[in-house]
Amino acid sequence: MPDTQISAIICTHNRDTYLGAAIDSLLGQDFAADFEIVVVDNGSSDRTREVVEHRSHNPRLKYVFEPIIGLSVARNTGAKVASSDILAYLDDDAVACDRWLEVLYFAYNNSKLAIAGGKVTLIWPPGIQQPRWLSPGLAANLGAYDLGDTTIYIEEPGSTPRGLNYSIRRSFLEEIGGFDPHLGRVGKNLLSNEELQMTEFALQRGWQVAYLPEALVAHNVASERLQRSWFLNRGWWQGISECYREQLAGKAGIAQLQRGSERFVLGLYKALQYFSDPAERFDKLVYAYGQIGYLNAAIQSLLSTSNKK
Repeated sequence: MPDTQISAIICTHNRDTYLGAAIDSLLGQDFAADFEIVVVDNGSSDRTREVVEHRSHNPRLKYVFEPIIGLSVARNTGAKVASSDILAYLDDDAVACDRWLEVLYFAYNNSKLAIAGGKVTLIWPPGIQQPRWLSPGLAANLGAYDLGDTTIYIEEPGSTPRGLNYSIRRSFLEEIGGFDPHLGRVGKNLLSNEELQMTEFALQRGWQVAYLPEALVAHNVASERLQRSWFLNRGWWQGISECYREQLAGKAGIAQLQRGSERFVLGLYKALQYFSDPAERFDKLVYAYGQIGYLNAAIQSLLSTSNKK
């Protein structure tokens, strides 16, 4: 293992308002071993570089500029720059607890562990509380993640740790060829599912994935995300992401149209079932809307395949 025991990586794109607090939460870690902090500036046009340079006197801090926009691209760049065997990713609008790195680091004494992440709580904007129409399921789209207060080894990919509080063993990342740029967020398009795919790969190859409640992170909720339109847009891109993930897994074709149609009808049916509950009703409508995105991506793929013949 290299001298640096764990590398904390922040991938950022135009989040100078939050970035300083994220970096400071890492600089203030209660962790006796050696660690580094890598900030990957993913094509930012705001004060991102200035925020990092303001803290550049700390030798733990590294800055790298990645001009190709995309979260997965930035994550892969961070992995290349980092020097340790354990890579811990923190979102640029999140704040880690002071034992975050310590908890993650010691979890990897388990030689079978490929991925680990922790509990995520939400920080609401000043003067704003959780809207009545926001279900626990949709709160997960804001980053909320809580599987309880004991360590859990994940068996279902749908329960995978959130990317904003996420660590991975370098050897496993290299084994699967890095983060897939087809699934990570690119600018304002909300492609996702890369963590879910990673967990699928890990479990298929006999690795373990862990939820560590003490590796706690708090995630800032931007006020613009507390609009119904944001969740509908997020659901649309979630549907597209799921379609791409299936295609990458060899499940493309006409069967996707049937799956998407069935899910769409199911979402509408459940929205009617929960008509008197504004939070659950909206949750199911977002799900149904996401299936339109899924079907749109499936149709585009079928047309593209047909045109190539």
